Amino acid sequence: MQLGMIGLGRMGSGMTERLRKGGHDVKSYDPNVESRTAATLEELKSELEAPRAFWMMIPAGTVTEDVCQQLLGLVDEGDTIVDGGNSNFRDSQRRHADAQQRGIHFVDAGVSGGIWGLEVGFCLMVGGDDEPVKRLEPIFTALAPENGYAHVGPSGAGHFVKMVHNGIEYGLMQSYAEGFEIMEHSEFDLDPHQISGIWRNGSVVRSWLLELLHAAFEQHGSKLDDIAPYVEDSGEGRWTINEAINENVPVPVIAAALFARFQSRDEIKFSARVAAALRQQFGGHAVRALERAKAGDDPR
Repeated sequence: MQLGMIGLGRMGSGMTERLRKGGHDVKSYDPNVESRTAATLEELKSELEAPRAFWMMIPAGTVTEDVCQQLLGLVDEGDTIVDGGNSNFRDSQRRHADAQQRGIHFVDAGVSGGIWGLEVGFCLMVGGDDEPVKRLEPIFTALAPENGYAHVGPSGAGHFVKMVHNGIEYGLMQSYAEGFEIMEHSEFDLDPHQISGIWRNGSVVRSWLLELLHAAFEQHGSKLDDIAPYVEDSGEGRWTINEAINENVPVPVIAAALFARFQSRDEIKFSARVAAALRQQFGGHAVRALERAKAGDDPR
């Protein structure tokens, strides 16, 4: 089956290679990658036979919006646009409605698997109308491992499920992080590399994330000294919490995990200053002067 892949980053390139190994004819476009088959979206369209399918594997947000709008003005009726990035599901519903008015199909596909997907397959959570999803199933099944693909619902459902998936991931990662933090500060001289290794076998907390953590200790050492204690978030955790609020569903673990990521980005906490100031005001407790490691540090 033919497919036009837009975006040849870590995920897009792996997906393209996996599809080609599976016997599919994948054309590609990425302005930053020389291995592309097309230099423009127009050229990519010309390389595909109708009804065409274009798969966007690019960063969510402005980039996806711009490319999607370009495609909507370029493709023909009956063609399909698939968004495989981590877009907000409400954006996907809007894009689906816009495409539908033009006679174009739009499918949202939540993709999980990272850089390992090429080898083991990509888990796919697909949302959209039955017709285009059914037509593209050979693509989905080639990308996914056995039992790793499902058409989970109508437009937006794929990205909604992927959003929740990533929210759960936040909580799992934070739980591992806190457990190893406790062991790091314990009275025992524990080896986290050794412990993460044995937990992979027979333990109720074994998981792929734990395997990845074990690999990280192997690569960076048991202290992870060359990794800065700064944890980014790409938005899905925030969206998950927002939807939980809208639905009156308590998600304390996911919320705490997101706030822990915020906390990792600021060594000097304003909240701690507020608490210290209040303790001084109501109880006369002494406040500790800020000690700077070097001259010229930001006094804030």
